[in-house]
Amino acid sequence: MKYLYITLASFVFYSFWDFRFLFLFVIIGLTDYSLALAIQRYSHWGKGLVAISIVNSLAWLILFKYSDFVAIHLDMILKLFDVNLRLRSRVPEVMLIGPVGLSFYSFMSISYLIETFRGRMVPTRNPLHYLAYLSFFPHLMCGPIIRARDLLVQLEEKRTSSEGQRWEAAILISHGYFKKVVLADNFAPFVNAAFVNPQFNESGIYWWVVMIFFAAQIYCDFSGYSDIARGLFKGMGYDIPLNFNHPYISLGLREFWQRWHISLSTWFRDYVYIPIGGSKTPAIKALRNLWITFLLSGIWHGAAWHFVAWGGLHALYLTLERWTRWPSRLGRLRFGNALCLGVTLLQVISAWVFFRAENLSQGMKILLAMFTRFSLDLTIPPFVSALLLLLILRETFIYFSSKDRFHFAFFDWKPIQELTLALLLTAAVYLRGPGYAFIYFQF
Repeated sequence: MKYLYITLASFVFYSFWDFRFLFLFVIIGLTDYSLALAIQRYSHWGKGLVAISIVNSLAWLILFKYSDFVAIHLDMILKLFDVNLRLRSRVPEVMLIGPVGLSFYSFMSISYLIETFRGRMVPTRNPLHYLAYLSFFPHLMCGPIIRARDLLVQLEEKRTSSEGQRWEAAILISHGYFKKVVLADNFAPFVNAAFVNPQFNESGIYWWVVMIFFAAQIYCDFSGYSDIARGLFKGMGYDIPLNFNHPYISLGLREFWQRWHISLSTWFRDYVYIPIGGSKTPAIKALRNLWITFLLSGIWHGAAWHFVAWGGLHALYLTLERWTRWPSRLGRLRFGNALCLGVTLLQVISAWVFFRAENLSQGMKILLAMFTRFSLDLTIPPFVSALLLLLILRETFIYFSSKDRFHFAFFDWKPIQELTLALLLTAAVYLRGPGYAFIYFQF
């Protein structure tokens, strides 16, 4: 009954967005549920059954997420041979919408099959148990990508939350809402205005400021969602892994990817990078594996070349980091950590250009301006500037406390936590920005 309740409640929640795509969720879920049982029974067919699961999930992804992209480029190729089929105009309108969360629950389902094949978990025999894991509403829309071994077992148990868990849930949810509606949604108008302005601003300093605000926006937007999801799970007695661990205090790009969207980066590590050889291969092949992984990560984020460029730029930066080992070398210098932090932020922020750009051409134009034109043409709303300063101070505090430089027991005092919670919720009501959908809904 518990599994049925969770599944139906999650389906109702998803239906508020678009009930038509529930059929897709059920197809992917029941297909992989059946294949996992088949793998357990017919282990000698395991690789083939996993391949079926991957092809099934990727086929739906291509159909709904990449059909327009594929049609446009096929039209371009065919025109070179004087063939004009106009495939783009034949893509059904429903295919251009794309089901919210498809990329996330597809990856969850694929990992379930692979873990079963590797013998790391025993598949459930109850289809509702599996659908409850896949559809549980806090993570359904945009993650985190929860591994089956982290949640299926918890769903089997009778869970009730303790007072401590409910208090922790309240803190997580309040922080998540503050990040989203106060910080991210107030940064968004300034960032959006820059990218949709038909008059391109030639000032490189202007674009550096815009990209700093976007870096803050996307972090607060997505980590805010993850905090809310973790809080909802915690309030019901369940625990899911941390998805963001203050990535902007990283002292190298490799460390950044150990802190940013952890559930996705570890998914690509475990199911793409390592299976194709990882770093346990000759150096040139290890770099090839790195590039393949990040290019695939780029195209996962969106059916456009600017997302591929974003993944490629991260692959390039990581390649240089491997060759030069600059984080360890800079770290030995005086103020080395500050230098490492600065270089890492420069790399991450410059790569965000392609992630946020409307297209590849705009991204290249902005990046060129950032590194070649240094005129000052800038007006920032004071309130938005104050919010960015607040975020920087918060992350600075986290950086020093994470290095065991100091610890304020004062902040562990319950009345102070209660006051902080009240202030965050008050700010979320009275200082919220214009309402925007979560950025990762599009993925």
